[in-house]
Amino acid sequence: MLMAAALLALAVLASGLDLAAAQTFKPEYKMSVVPGPDTAWGLGAQRFADLVRERTGGRVNIKVYYSGQLFAGQQTSEFQLLRQGVADFSLGSTINWSPQVPQLNLFSLPFFFDSYEELDAVIAGETGRWITQRLAELGVTVLGWGENGFREFSNSVRPVRRPEDMHGLKARVVGSQIFIDTFRALGANPTAMNWSEALTAFQQGVVDGQENPLTGIYIPSRLWEVHPYVTMWHYTIDPLIFAASSRVWATFPDDVKQIILEAAKDAEIYQKAVARAGLDGGRSVQILREMGEPVAIEDPIAFLEERGVTVIQLTPEERAAFRAATQSVRDRWTQIIGEDLVRLAEADKAKAKSQ
Repeated sequence: MLMAAALLALAVLASGLDLAAAQTFKPEYKMSVVPGPDTAWGLGAQRFADLVRERTGGRVNIKVYYSGQLFAGQQTSEFQLLRQGVADFSLGSTINWSPQVPQLNLFSLPFFFDSYEELDAVIAGETGRWITQRLAELGVTVLGWGENGFREFSNSVRPVRRPEDMHGLKARVVGSQIFIDTFRALGANPTAMNWSEALTAFQQGVVDGQENPLTGIYIPSRLWEVHPYVTMWHYTIDPLIFAASSRVWATFPDDVKQIILEAAKDAEIYQKAVARAGLDGGRSVQILREMGEPVAIEDPIAFLEERGVTVIQLTPEERAAFRAATQSVRDRWTQIIGEDLVRLAEADKAKAKSQ
């Protein structure tokens, strides 16, 4: 009798454990993305969500919420929502997260990065590991890195080739002080504005220009229709981070965590290739072809010139003039970011130059 009762108790316990296991996963996991689905950013997020759903057999069903739907267009609040678990996942910009994590302004130091190779070395090196640890301390788990690209300047008024050409231009920037400081140092009139409001401002002529990656934002948003001048100055670069709320991450068993990490790695390769296609000497175009993926625009510069855009490619000397004009911004923000972290990034960059 006692044995039968014990077996019954074990059966009830086992069924309870099975039920708990079945309830481990939510019906839907929300993933936050700032721009729309047709950008390299949006495509990368969707690839990640699709891979996770497929490889977990539908247990982790991620729905991507585009165009800032989860934070009502207030893109700099995304990090806080991720920490709180309001968003479960994100492919977020270091720029948008920098108001809460000042060290991420490292990537927004004007004219600090000269090449994709330098960025890759920093992310893969000690700097990237330091940032991953810092975000973990704040409740966000880094799964991988993506990219929005080098940020270039476009405007509706005139070609910009020298710092003096920026004088008096009203430029839309994201709501991060380092961008405001940079444009003021160049004599422009920066105005912080969410992207959801920016397109209307351009169309109405309220704002003269903006800074954003060419293939990441400028082309998908058809900005050539309002901004016929583009300056390729590579003044900052915009890494993206595949991330999970640590609250949510802790609920996944180890095997599912591994699947998600592998999906993020594969999505990262695809997403970066889309963002860099036609801008890195053909390497990313080749990667996409080997993956069997279509390449919509193989030569973004030619694509824009065919549409009447004047594209200014700065010489090293011309870019150096912009770098000199923003030295005070780098000096000030190095103190805010932390001298040790900036030195760490300099060391990682040097490794890229030596290869």
